[in-house]
Amino acid sequence: MSTTAIVIVVVVVVVLLAAGLAARPYLKRRQLQAKFGPEYDHLVRDKGDRRTAEQELEERQRRHEKFELRPLTDESREGYLRDWAWAQEQFVDSPRGAVRRADELVGQIMRDRGYPVEGAEQQIADLSVEHSKVLGNYRIAHDISSRGDDDPPSTEDLRNAMRHYRTLVEDLLDHATTERSK
Repeated sequence: MSTTAIVIVVVVVVVLLAAGLAARPYLKRRQLQAKFGPEYDHLVRDKGDRRTAEQELEERQRRHEKFELRPLTDESREGYLRDWAWAQEQFVDSPRGAVRRADELVGQIMRDRGYPVEGAEQQIADLSVEHSKVLGNYRIAHDISSRGDDDPPSTEDLRNAMRHYRTLVEDLLDHATTERSK
């Protein structure tokens, strides 16, 4: 092989390596955006810095990998569906109680699946890895349900909270069923 050919091969290899290294952050960003969806944008806005947000999302993934998540049994899933139906029925007589029950139900499902339940913010972070598409629903519902007496939610707010909780409960139960059938 001639010297010119060797130089051309080396230059091409160096250019390809440089391009690969330059594209790596972009590819990582695209992967995180695809995995976390709206949660990616929420966290970038919240942190005010894309790099900090991406580091946190990667940390969430590492934490999540340590969980020993379990699928729900058919009996557990049916029980949760009955509990959810009961919470919805209670809304007529006790809207705040129904919303409180919905929030508790999310925690119970998470615990039964193997998620640690360490407070709302950590629950949101833990759920973001597999349930990012519905996480905004949980955030809204939890914000409404945790309002105190100084800013009580209206019945319409509570109705919306129930709708948002329903979206998360359905996603948690559907995801648990999908995992079992794999």
